[in-house]
Parts: sequence; structure tokens; C-alpha cells
Amino acid sequence: MTRTIVVTGGGTGIGRAAAQLFAEQGETVIVTGRRPRPLHELAAESGVRALVCDHTDPRALTTLLSELPDRIDVLVNNAGGNTDFDSDGATDLAAYARDFRANLDANLVSAALTTKALDDRLAPGGAVVHIGSIAADQGAGSYGAAKAGLAAWNLDLACELGPRGITANVVSPGYIADTEFFRDRLPDTRRTDLVSATATGRAGAPADIATTVAFLASPGARHITGQVLHVNGGAYRTR
Repeated sequence: MTRTIVVTGGGTGIGRAAAQLFAEQGETVIVTGRRPRPLHELAAESGVRALVCDHTDPRALTTLLSELPDRIDVLVNNAGGNTDFDSDGATDLAAYARDFRANLDANLVSAALTTKALDDRLAPGGAVVHIGSIAADQGAGSYGAAKAGLAAWNLDLACELGPRGITANVVSPGYIADTEFFRDRLPDTRRTDLVSATATGRAGAPADIATTVAFLASPGARHITGQVLHVNGGAYRTR
């Protein structure tokens, strides 16, 4: 049976890779995001369906619902990113509050709102997968705080969805090359440091995260829920 997959922020980077992988597996894939151009380029390339939506806006989500099917098998909450890279550089208290809330909205509130909006459409036996970050454990200001909050919020979500056979997990990437995360402003020295911190000696790729997302949505992961899976080449190690 073909499943319906929704990938938020699916026009570029990790979201794009996940959408393409699911499409290659024969699933029905819907990608969303704020920017029409990359969404429509992906749709033309891989046959996914593209819908424009700002997942921090309840009104936009309500409009999106009218375009979505009644059954969603997998929700990938990928929309987000470190909004500090887009700040105007102001340092007064009002600007600090604005910028802090921007990261919370983009990375935590967006996932919570989207999951709530789609709650009654999530199919039994399905999966919700959030894209977190190594920053939740190693720190990165309000961005790290937002991703840590996402992991904490997911603990309750897993308990809420579990009785319906729906799993809820977080995939936590380390440094992933070939994305727009750093806005093409990552110094070579910083990139070298990030790669050196890994045990594998390489940067991650969007496909590394996409395949982990696909696993968590697969029949083989039906008893994995409420977890954070770290995909960072050993840059952050646990036991």
C-alpha cells in the first residue's frame, strides 16, 4: 500500500533528500515550505507535490489542511534552521527577544503546530519524525534551546500518539554539508573544526539523515519511539 508522506521545509537540503528518497520508494510525497521556487523545482524533478506554507503561522496551516488528504502516514517536521543567521545585528533587549523567539518559532513551535494541525489525519501505524540538531546537546544560543525543547516536547508526543500505534522520534544531525544552513558563510577553518570533531573524519550528507528518517518511518522501527537518534559521525557521543 502506497503511503502519504508530508515533508515540511522540503525544498532544499535534508528535507529535499528525504522527499526524494520517499518518492524513489514509490510513496506519495507532499513537500511544503515558504519559498515556491525550490518546491516547484523539486516537484518537476521528482514528481512530488509542492505546497507553499509557513509552518509558524496557524492561519497558513489551516489553509494547508484544505489541500492535504484525509490520511497522512508519515509527517517529517524538517522546517526550521538557525534564524540568527538572518538577524539584522541589533543588540538591544527588544531585538534579543525578537531573535530568540524567531528561533523558537522556526524550530519548535512550527513542529508543534504542524503536528497538532495534522493530528486527526495521522494514520495508525504511522510515524512522526522531527529534525533536531547536535546543538541541542552542545549549545548554540536560542537555536540550540529550540532544538532541545523539540526533543523534550517529543517525549510527551510519543506517549500521546503511542496508543494509536504512531511513533514519534527526533533525528539529530551534526554538521551536514550541501545545505543552506550556514547561508554560504561557513569559514573554511570552522568547517575543518567541525569535520575534525567527528570520528568518521567527514562531513555528513543530506542522504545520511534522509535514510535515518526513512528507517524510523519503516516497518522495522515500529517499536522505536520517544527517542533521539544522533547522526553526526561521532561528533557527539553517548552510551
